[in-house]
Amino acid sequence: MPAPPTDDSREIRETVVAAWRAESARLVGALTRMTRDLGLAEDLAQDALVAALEQWPATGVPDNPGAWLMTVAKRRAVDHVRRVDRHDRKVSELERTATGKEDQVADLDELVDHIEDDALRLIFLSCHPALTPESRAALTLRLVGGLTTAEIARGFLTSESTMGQRISRAKKTLVIAGAELELPTGEERTRRLDDVIAVIYLVFNEGYAATAGDDWMRPDLATEGMRLARMLAAMTPEEPEVLGLQALLEIQGSRLAARTDDEGRPVLLDDQDRSRWDQLLIHRGLAALERATGLASRGVPVGKYFLQASIAAEHARAARAEDTDWPRIAGLYDVLARAAPGPVVEVNRAVAHGRAFGPEAGLAVLDAVDPGALGGSPLLLSVRGDLLERSGDPARAAAAFAEAAGLTDNAGERDLLLRRTQSARDAGSTD
Repeated sequence: MPAPPTDDSREIRETVVAAWRAESARLVGALTRMTRDLGLAEDLAQDALVAALEQWPATGVPDNPGAWLMTVAKRRAVDHVRRVDRHDRKVSELERTATGKEDQVADLDELVDHIEDDALRLIFLSCHPALTPESRAALTLRLVGGLTTAEIARGFLTSESTMGQRISRAKKTLVIAGAELELPTGEERTRRLDDVIAVIYLVFNEGYAATAGDDWMRPDLATEGMRLARMLAAMTPEEPEVLGLQALLEIQGSRLAARTDDEGRPVLLDDQDRSRWDQLLIHRGLAALERATGLASRGVPVGKYFLQASIAAEHARAARAEDTDWPRIAGLYDVLARAAPGPVVEVNRAVAHGRAFGPEAGLAVLDAVDPGALGGSPLLLSVRGDLLERSGDPARAAAAFAEAAGLTDNAGERDLLLRRTQSARDAGSTD
């Protein structure tokens, strides 16, 4: 029977996992560039991870974990090609870029040029237009986020085997499509960048407000979404929409700890203890938004993520809920509705108008939204309930909350809506 892990071994294992999360995109990207085989590159990177888990507890954590992982993976690549065909030209190509000494760990920058470019290429490859949005999200988390198949499956409430099949099919689709590890250019890059942003936003959103399951949130997914946005912003510092995405996710992510009470029940924005908001994330988010604003002032176009970040910033700047500048938020939603029209934007615009100009104004905006456009989401009914409650109509508010509770697949959201149903009923019975 193996001995239980010591505190030191746990700490080293956590260090290995942290290094893997930080370096996996660069690692797989660089190996894909060298081998021209995404599947092989991922296998080689995984081999390096296993080697770290086996060796670091005995030898200690190297000064440059990324360089160590890259060197091990490169050696495994050379060994693999030798086994397949000792005379293949890939052997000489790989060996020319190797260190030349089997016992020497070279600097990461000496091994592969343009490491950040390779990571960016990998993000774009994961979001290839031949893939479905669900497959893009899964592959991004796998290849760029460094998450295991089991971790991704848990995040999206599916079995590990199902998620494994989805990821495997996505890789095969890329092969059939002839996808290469190259950055798209021109209009194609613009389209693909939009896809990349959308996938990162999807990953964060699923963590921030889970669509199904027992938990109100999945913080690991939200944190991973923030990390991916930060990585993308570092790679494309002149793209205001990417900076807007980073700002939006970090400002919203700052509220994670305050979004549930001590019993794990959801807490709405107005009721949150703002002292629990993460000030470092707010600071980083506002700084990203300021950089995006500077680009916009020079004529670089901005879009919906910049506008949503601007809205989130208004909440972040309010020390108390009652200090929120709702008229300004309503104005920003009016701009957003013109820039990126859609039913979700309209529902949120109804909230802002209801808070800025009274519940009747919010209901007027909400009445124009087609309920069928939201695909059975409880969002419209829950907002209607809130506006009706604020307008002094608790009976109709209770009915709206109860109907919304019947539509959600998330247990935490259902509990919140049922509590609001009961609260509205209690208020109605005292009138």
